[in-house]
Amino acid sequence: MQLQNCRKGVWNRYTRIATVGCFCFVLLASNGRAEFRVGAAVVDVSPEQFPVLINGGMMSRTAEEVRTAVNARAIVLDNGNERVAMVVVDSCMLPKQLLDEAKQLAASRTKIKPEKMLISATHAHSAPSSMGALGTDADANYVPLLRQKLAEAIAAAESNLAPAVVGWGTADAGEFTALRRWVIRPDKKQTDPFGNLTVRANMHAAKNQDDAVGPTGPEDPTLSMISFARPDGQPIAVLTNFSMHYFGDSPVSADYFGYYCQRLETYMMSQAVDGYDTKPKPVAVMSHGCSGDIWKRDYMQVQDSAGTIQDYALGLEKIAIDIYDHLTYYPVDALAMQEARIPMKYRVPDAQRLSWANEIVATMGDRLPTNTTEVYAREQVLLDKLQSTEVVLQAIRIGDIAIATTPNETYALTGLKLKLQSPFEKTMVIELANGGDGYIPPPEQHFLGGYNTWPARSAGLEITAEPRIVAKDLQLLENVCSVPRRVFHQGRGPEAKLIEESRPSDYWRMSEFSPGPLKNEISGSGAQAVYEPGVIFFLEGDEEVPFTALGERNRCPHFAGGRVAAVLPVSKEVTVAVSFWNGLYAGTRPVAGWFISSDYPDSVTSNGIHLGLAGDTGDERANCLMLQIGENPPVYGHQPIPRWDWHRVTLTVTDQEAQVYLRGHKEPEIRLPIAAAWHMVQGNWYFGGRSDNQDNWEGKLDEI
Repeated sequence: MQLQNCRKGVWNRYTRIATVGCFCFVLLASNGRAEFRVGAAVVDVSPEQFPVLINGGMMSRTAEEVRTAVNARAIVLDNGNERVAMVVVDSCMLPKQLLDEAKQLAASRTKIKPEKMLISATHAHSAPSSMGALGTDADANYVPLLRQKLAEAIAAAESNLAPAVVGWGTADAGEFTALRRWVIRPDKKQTDPFGNLTVRANMHAAKNQDDAVGPTGPEDPTLSMISFARPDGQPIAVLTNFSMHYFGDSPVSADYFGYYCQRLETYMMSQAVDGYDTKPKPVAVMSHGCSGDIWKRDYMQVQDSAGTIQDYALGLEKIAIDIYDHLTYYPVDALAMQEARIPMKYRVPDAQRLSWANEIVATMGDRLPTNTTEVYAREQVLLDKLQSTEVVLQAIRIGDIAIATTPNETYALTGLKLKLQSPFEKTMVIELANGGDGYIPPPEQHFLGGYNTWPARSAGLEITAEPRIVAKDLQLLENVCSVPRRVFHQGRGPEAKLIEESRPSDYWRMSEFSPGPLKNEISGSGAQAVYEPGVIFFLEGDEEVPFTALGERNRCPHFAGGRVAAVLPVSKEVTVAVSFWNGLYAGTRPVAGWFISSDYPDSVTSNGIHLGLAGDTGDERANCLMLQIGENPPVYGHQPIPRWDWHRVTLTVTDQEAQVYLRGHKEPEIRLPIAAAWHMVQGNWYFGGRSDNQDNWEGKLDEI
């Protein structure tokens, strides 16, 4: 009752304030501009013929019953000049051809143009198959039914249009999402389906923590909400967006998306204002955020603590309710939508791989694949026939809110690139929209291999697909928002400001989105530094001290075989400070990794200096810092460094001595005399590996 009364109180306050707003609406109408209206509807798209094919697995499977209904949840927006439809369907993936046909059908029944319709999938792995991928074909009986139901949902939502106001809110739901793609130890490299030892990262590779190094990217923990209500407070619809791949349920089922929406709709009804007309009922929609490398389990923890699918949906609902109860609603006038269709090439097989694939497919006859080798052989033949495709991208503006779409299973990093550079701070990104064009790993992720990179219809687009899609989406957002994109800068916290005040020659925050030169935060020496292949970006950085602004996450790269190569001015005295995070299991090798090195390229000479971390030395030196001067054996510190923890180290070198300090320690960990000629190699510096590329760093570095 307390929440209900509070919500009514909010609407009473809004009603009093909106007296002036009503006058404004009249003025707008007199200028030929109609009021903002929203309609919503839910249409059951459950299969009617059984058995039905189920998508979302490596091999084909079927279901004989509907456990929970699968639905198409539609919202239609109108401002008098523009009319837009947004539909979210409980499906694993939706092919572009089916959606184009459904949009044309819906356009014939409504006043909405096909290019003003957004239709996306929730990515429920327990839903009927409407698209062929890997070992499953589309269900021939289900596809025509779904086509009709999609058009029906859009038409039903349009018929419910009513005056509306808008609210926006977000919350951190980090406990419900985590990275499922992890870097694998270099000595545990895996074989791909084509027989090549290429896999340095893969899905769920951290089930055995000793074999894994660390996540391959950031998560996006934000649950975003756009709420539409009538001016008197009666709820119309809520569109939420969250990045979590799927929970897992027996088919046919809408997975956690369905449980969440049902519960939230019940709550919206209970919180409606007195005298609410229950027809049409409010609609809750959960769209799929960028979840290509995301799942529910935090592999930093030994056990999966997600509980049941009902527990999971309830946890998200509680967060959503807290957002919903504190929303501020406001009138909206601006509504815009743009679509772009851009050609993309597939990564087709070369002659040798195609010959291998054809031989395997020939033995299969007309049957579907029964093992992974057959799946990927069949996919090579299909990619060779397809050669290229067309992907559909969209951007929508609703007042000061923006929505971008991708037709892909998109990494969380890609979603963050769009959100942090969008012209509007209030931005959500909906993936698997207007097509099912597979995974688009950022290009640097292809270097590490793994399931998301193996060419197939589920992951077959060109290596440059991700940056091309990001660039086009940002352009579309600029067009609909009528303002330029924002430029992302890592915020400066107290510790970063102290570093700047100390006037270093160079300061690298390590917060880049992608490969290329490092951004120097100090005008400084003009040093040149660049990332090599084998580095991945925008993971959580050192937060042991406040490097960033309050509420902002520090960001850094993860090193998985690559380095930063830098050319720095020669000086008689050099001090280098860096935060480091070791991901390598202690028993892997005697040297966990080198992370600061100054020497001639591709060599270790008598003039070089190298700082790293010991691994499995078999004695008390294990996991301690180690300093190598020239070609002499390393000298070790005495403080063991735990795995998966941040530490900061300072290396000071003069023409007489080298000293190594750990954060918070007054006495040096290591102190060694140094060759007088060390400055001869000073111009060449490497971070994340040694000059000769031996035992490079496996973990993260930050704030150099």
